[in-house]
Amino acid sequence: MNNHHKLIIIGSGPAGLTAALYAARANLNPIVFEGLQPGGQLTITTEVENFPGFEHGIQGPELMDIMRKQVMRFGAKPEFKIVTEVDFSKRPFTIKVDKEVYTSDAVIISTGASAKLIGIESEQTFMGYGVSACATCDGFFYKGLKVLVVGGGDTAMEEATYLTRFAEEVTIIHRRDEFRASKIMVERAQKNPKIKFITNAVVKEVLGKNENGKKSVTGALLQNTKDGSTFEVKTDGIFVAIGHKPNTDIFKGQLDMDETGYLKVKPGSTYTSIEGVFAAGDVADKTYRQAITAAGTGCMAALDVQRWLEEHELA
Repeated sequence: MNNHHKLIIIGSGPAGLTAALYAARANLNPIVFEGLQPGGQLTITTEVENFPGFEHGIQGPELMDIMRKQVMRFGAKPEFKIVTEVDFSKRPFTIKVDKEVYTSDAVIISTGASAKLIGIESEQTFMGYGVSACATCDGFFYKGLKVLVVGGGDTAMEEATYLTRFAEEVTIIHRRDEFRASKIMVERAQKNPKIKFITNAVVKEVLGKNENGKKSVTGALLQNTKDGSTFEVKTDGIFVAIGHKPNTDIFKGQLDMDETGYLKVKPGSTYTSIEGVFAAGDVADKTYRQAITAAGTGCMAALDVQRWLEEHELA
């Protein structure tokens, strides 16, 4: 039982690290498995200006590094390991990390959700430098500029409408001429004088420049989905709005999820469908998806765990 812990936290974004901070201060000595993307989605975000306490903004990776150091100060133990399998059918719970086996009295799942991306190399090159998957996070930086929004669902319409608060012009790019979005969302976008549409087109390449290490987007190469022809459009930024996928594959068949894979929690708490397993952050939140809301539910999860362990005389 050398690998037994009171609490294991799976995932290391704002939710996981905030949970670790509160749990460590409660002397639960949590271990945090950081996963594929240590620090979560904020590590691919450049400037973060909406996290309280940083008057002049902060780089995403720097913010997560500060949070990691803070939790370690109180005795939490982040480890750069990826959880490959879990078994919540018996107690203590079993967590497998490759060939290593850990057991735990309680588990907090904070594996987040990954933005679905176009899947081209140039998209990765300019991610955080003109390419974004979060209008609420980055829209402010495009005051008076022109941007593209890629997608045809409610998310795309919502992001495009939000971006008109800042951008001079917003163009929605969609691969078909019919939209998956609800009729009311499409009509709202169509009535907005700042929003234009390019249908039957996909982004083949993000165009940009890299001068003295400073990258920026200048346009996009689009391809017509009907005749295969290509053409360029100028833009200052590209927002990919084709949805998110919660990172919950390894929990399928064990925890209750909605139709898209988000973990279900009991209202007003972080309790999942299995006693002793809790969920925090974007893995259970498809509405807000912000660093500060993720951190808030991370705090809730740690407090829920602490109370649960005490109730079951495991603390």
